[in-house]
Amino acid sequence: MNPLVLAFIGDSVQTLYVRTRLALSSAAKAGALHLQASAVVKATAQARNAEELLPEFSEEEESIYRRARNNHSAHRAKNANETDYHKASGLEAVIGYLYLTGKDERLEYILDACFKR
Repeated sequence: MNPLVLAFIGDSVQTLYVRTRLALSSAAKAGALHLQASAVVKATAQARNAEELLPEFSEEEESIYRRARNNHSAHRAKNANETDYHKASGLEAVIGYLYLTGKDERLEYILDACFKR
């Protein structure tokens, strides 16, 4: 599967995970929850998480990460530099891959690690 399609799926999976965790653990209103969720799933945070998790990636995860990070897209980052945007795409692709292949324990570990950082 195209690595940017994996990133497309991964972005949705991570966003739903973060929003669910925040909604279940907070009495905040939707606007405040949105701001909290955005802080976790924005490209700069994802890029930082990718750098920290990269040494823990399996060979397969690292390969997916690199393919997505190095893939050239017509889409450009709105609120991040291009380097962070590409690293974020790599992390999202790994998340999408784990989700689509049913590797739920590993997916939970990655999502939880990103949420807590």
